Amino acid sequence: MTLIKSISGIRGTIGGAAGEGLTPLDIVKYTSAFGTWAIAQSGIKKIIIGRDARISGQMVSNLVIGTLQGLGIDVVDLGLSTTPTVEIAVPLENAAGGIILTASHNPKQWNALKLLNKHGEFINDADGRLVLEIAEKGDFKYAEVNDLGKVTTDDSYMQKHIDQILALPLVDVKAIAKADFKIAIDCVNSTGGIFVPALLQALGVKTVFNLFCEPDGMFTHNPEPLPENLGDLSKEVLSKKADMGIAVDPDVDRLCFVCEDGNMFGEEYTLVAVADYVLKHNKGNTVSNLSSTRALRDVTEAAGGEYHAAAVGEVNVVNKMKETHAVIGGEGNGGVIYPALHYGRDALVGIALFLTHLAKSGKRISTLRHSYPAYFISKNKITLTPEMDIDLLLEKVNQKYKKQPHSTIDGLKIEFDKQWVHLRRSNTEPIIRIYSEGDSETVASNLANKIIADIKDILKVS
Repeated sequence: MTLIKSISGIRGTIGGAAGEGLTPLDIVKYTSAFGTWAIAQSGIKKIIIGRDARISGQMVSNLVIGTLQGLGIDVVDLGLSTTPTVEIAVPLENAAGGIILTASHNPKQWNALKLLNKHGEFINDADGRLVLEIAEKGDFKYAEVNDLGKVTTDDSYMQKHIDQILALPLVDVKAIAKADFKIAIDCVNSTGGIFVPALLQALGVKTVFNLFCEPDGMFTHNPEPLPENLGDLSKEVLSKKADMGIAVDPDVDRLCFVCEDGNMFGEEYTLVAVADYVLKHNKGNTVSNLSSTRALRDVTEAAGGEYHAAAVGEVNVVNKMKETHAVIGGEGNGGVIYPALHYGRDALVGIALFLTHLAKSGKRISTLRHSYPAYFISKNKITLTPEMDIDLLLEKVNQKYKKQPHSTIDGLKIEFDKQWVHLRRSNTEPIIRIYSEGDSETVASNLANKIIADIKDILKVS
């Protein structure tokens, strides 16, 4: 069993002994800590919750709601929802924060408490540490019987979320409807199966082929929207002669596309395409994390803006976006953050912006994809002994390439003209993750192999 306690939330497998998995005792403990922190930070006794459709969702929801009530906190329960929908609801409800019950792209045996502040954004490092400290101390004070929190269910936020998307100036419903797209969707048997069809209907898309849209949590395939998991969607696009395919993860904050020829658009290029469209209408800056494709930088600079890189993690990207006044940002895993709506990864707004872009371009989706700079990312890792000083190892690699442009805000990223390699230590394992990018798969792999060889040479000397 696994239980991972981090600043962004509490994630684990269901079952097992307390402290070793996401058990009822652990759920109550960390919900109590978050509720205690939220009251202390804001003075507000209201929290929004929502969940994806995974099997354990109702059980986890019952425990979270009861615990928050026990702290004297009123709960607004959105029921089956999405991460971005809960993020939107928190400030609209003037709540102290939110808890999203989802393990995102993890398989069905996992669940998690993803924690939001009063702005509907993921809590930062300092606040996350406070929550974990409160949990370990067990420093909770529960309410007397007359002061228990009340529960309100609210199923209106799907429509509110969609209405806010339709109201965005860069979303053109008439253009999308006129394009008469035929779209296949894969919602991995989670809440995307409710929200994505509703959004597409509101955008004027008349022909939708639903694949795995029953929100029963029985994930038909690995729920991470990566090419190796989207074979059925690719076949559906071809067999139905659809114009494109759309895939989302279980909590609908990651988005990727399949082209009309069955090939993948590439999750790294979801943000690139949406940013291209936004920048055509709103000049400005962009942000992605250090492990995302250089194509975003190329598109941004071509539009007269500045590109900025952030440490890996949504909260880091959001902070950099605010700092640089970015008009669009996100992550290369298919996460689009459009601040004109809210500061959170949102597949729904990504769909609306992308379809507008595609409709206005008059191109096939494969043609649009080929219009962007071609880069390839290679992902590797090196396993080290637990006692190895990874920070020292990264410093030695840094010294070897100190004349190259580099960043140390999150591990070590080294640039070689338009190629780069990013080395990051894992937070949970004694490994170094090595991401590299080049203008071909061979170039990206060769760069990774060169850095891996350097690391092995350093280890031999050490």
